[in-house]
Amino acid sequence: MFKKILFATTASPVCDDAAKVAFDLAKKYNAQLYVLHVYGMPTRGFSTFVTDMRSGQTEELDSEYESWVVEEMKNTYEKQIKDLPGAQLVTRVGIPSTEILRFARSEGIDLMVMGAHARQEDPGAARYRNITGSTMRKVTKSARCPVLIISRPCTTCWWYFSNIIFGTDFSKAADQAFQFALKVAREIGCKLYLFHAVDIGADMAGRVQDQRDIEKLIEKAKYKMKDLYISHMGDFDNYEIEIWEGIPYVEVLKYAREKQGDLIVMAHHARDVDPEEAELGSTVEQVVLRASCPVASVSRAPKGEAPAA
Repeated sequence: MFKKILFATTASPVCDDAAKVAFDLAKKYNAQLYVLHVYGMPTRGFSTFVTDMRSGQTEELDSEYESWVVEEMKNTYEKQIKDLPGAQLVTRVGIPSTEILRFARSEGIDLMVMGAHARQEDPGAARYRNITGSTMRKVTKSARCPVLIISRPCTTCWWYFSNIIFGTDFSKAADQAFQFALKVAREIGCKLYLFHAVDIGADMAGRVQDQRDIEKLIEKAKYKMKDLYISHMGDFDNYEIEIWEGIPYVEVLKYAREKQGDLIVMAHHARDVDPEEAELGSTVEQVVLRASCPVASVSRAPKGEAPAA
């Protein structure tokens, strides 16, 4: 399924939940795992000094300091590396998002794993829970492969994966996410749940929608499900369709809990714009921040497949 997995980390406890998923996935699917830590930024062009990303202090960039960083990574992931001795530890100096994307392209990575944040704060704090990290946003925006985002400890990840939730808004961007969800479900042999939430609060200018109007929208959504997705599944028949109404991100989370979803797949954005220009969609961001399982943000077709028409 996954041949090369990149785990981008700050090598600190805030990435522990993402580390567990990354190492478990690599072990489960016999994939090559790269553990990448961008540990410093040059203080100026051609400088021998860097600003440490964790401490904020200026350090001299020499072989001794680099060796110390690698040793710290080994200590941080000592237990996981024992179970996966083939994991490669990689360090870089530069802007984190740039170096992560550059490494992913150079190695042909087909799945990235990241934490939703780089800050060491209480996950229950309101400010923390409402803002995803800037590095993660930049990576998901430009990544050429799906990015698995981990915000909290995964409570349903037992077999990686058995129940995949594909949440769609029927945008063109969602077509790429569907291709990835179907590919994973087909190759692993797990169940695929196709879900759409009719947004009953959208563009209504304060008017309460009549239930008959909502039911018409639900029927229309069912038709779209069959036309856009089911018709492209071929002989794959291990799926369910469900249409609910409400606030989309709330309904996606509720549905994922009900079905014990261990992976939620969504488009990186909803607007029909160039992926290089699109920002992380508000719905997927809220799902990322609250989901109890990994969330895959997809902005492009799976590697080796043509983009959806």
